[in-house]
Amino acid sequence: MKIIKNTLSIALLSCAAFSVGAHAADDAYKMRDKQIEAEYKSAMELCKPMKGNNQDVCEKEAKAKRTKAEADNKAASKTGEARADANKEKREADYKVAKEKCDAMSGDAKDMCQKQAKTTYNM
Repeated sequence: MKIIKNTLSIALLSCAAFSVGAHAADDAYKMRDKQIEAEYKSAMELCKPMKGNNQDVCEKEAKAKRTKAEADNKAASKTGEARADANKEKREADYKVAKEKCDAMSGDAKDMCQKQAKTTYNM
């Protein structure tokens, strides 16, 4: 009977420790998420004085940075499939920036730039 009580006590303590650890990880995730959003807003403010394509590129870069940071935050809190999703989201964010940079070009140069972006980011 004493062995059963000790085993039960160990199991309960393990569950409590896991619960505290999970709660701390959730808090860290939320705190990092708030920091990512603040950094994004700050980066977008830096884009406001710009004009035309430079502003568009600046905004796409800010969004890409936010997307990649969110993906990293998600991956840090999970494993496996989340990491694959994070890598995909980061690649897509970089592709959007590259594609936006192509908009400053025209004709064959723009076509080549877009093809290069598709090839580089496997789109």
